[in-house]
Amino acid sequence: MTALSDTSRASTILVGVDFGLPHFDGELEELGLLAETAGLHPVGRITCKRKAPDAALFVGSGKAEEIKLLAQQLGASEILFDQSLSPAQQRNLERTLELPVNDRTLLILEIFAQRARSHEGKLQVELARLQYLSTRLVRRWSHLERQTGGAGVRGGPGEKQIELDRRMIAESIKRTKERLHKVKRQRQTQRRQRERRDAYNISLVGYTNAGKSTLFNAMVKARAYAADQLFATLDTTTRQLYLGEAGRSVSLSDTVGFIRDLPHGLIDAFQATLQEAVDADLLLHVVDAANPNFPEQIAEVQRVLAEIGADHIPQVLVFNKLDALGPERRPSRVQDSYELDGQAVARIFVSARDGEGLPALRQLLAQRVMASAPEAPETTEIAADFPDNHASPF
Repeated sequence: MTALSDTSRASTILVGVDFGLPHFDGELEELGLLAETAGLHPVGRITCKRKAPDAALFVGSGKAEEIKLLAQQLGASEILFDQSLSPAQQRNLERTLELPVNDRTLLILEIFAQRARSHEGKLQVELARLQYLSTRLVRRWSHLERQTGGAGVRGGPGEKQIELDRRMIAESIKRTKERLHKVKRQRQTQRRQRERRDAYNISLVGYTNAGKSTLFNAMVKARAYAADQLFATLDTTTRQLYLGEAGRSVSLSDTVGFIRDLPHGLIDAFQATLQEAVDADLLLHVVDAANPNFPEQIAEVQRVLAEIGADHIPQVLVFNKLDALGPERRPSRVQDSYELDGQAVARIFVSARDGEGLPALRQLLAQRVMASAPEAPETTEIAADFPDNHASPF
């Protein structure tokens, strides 16, 4: 249990439950970053261990009372769980703690709603939000509890209003899906046009805050929004990148970042955006080299890529933030290989902020593009020329 300094912003208690999974964040650092990104201020953190979630309160009655006491001591205005809660657990916890209770899923949805700028991005967030709230009608719509059944009406209070709201949400979900389907068709038309022009498509993917947008801006001299925060970019941006050695331009796309326990509803809702990665000829998998947990982040990105059907696309690992590495952690070579899912994958170290390693990255991309041309002679795979992983501290 940890108490943090208080501020005037909305205060929240962070709660994490260790079920013995390897990715459990004992310090709740990522949840804290997500909370701050959403405009909240963590004032306390509490963790516990369980073999399985409690069906009613997720953490059990004893730990729930401990959370309630900590919230009273620190003056917290809400409770935030690092895991997803069922509607019943959420409702029971709010009754016990007498405070609003939210989970990681809703927190990510709130951030996405704040950050979406394009028409497509807003539609995707709206769909995910509607799908999430559709299972929480009784808890989220407080006016339902004030409805009373009339004479001769069977059922409990608010029954008609709940049914009406469910129907309205179902209709909204249907309309939003139809509008997203139109956007997807437009993207398919644009992709067919690029295919007719024999375009080579490269997509930036990676864990959130790995520096994808900064790298994108550095590569194509664009002005896409980039910041040292989670989910700085939600909308796909595509620009032309000219590669002098290849003598041609390629399409470079910046996509939304991935994160641990990304809600399945968001993956489904963002299928139109993630389609850029599915249809790419090459993925630049951007990794935060300065983050000690980068192996887990790489694994999470690979899991999401497999889920959207993009795990078969060739990758180049771009270990970014070279400028943030101390002398003892800097690699002995800018280029080498990294074992990914049992295969050696080309890896290159860069600093998108300072520009270090970017000429070598451009050269590598040019060689990949030339090797993909039908008329190009057979060339040796780039990664085969790199030393093995022992040449680098990673």
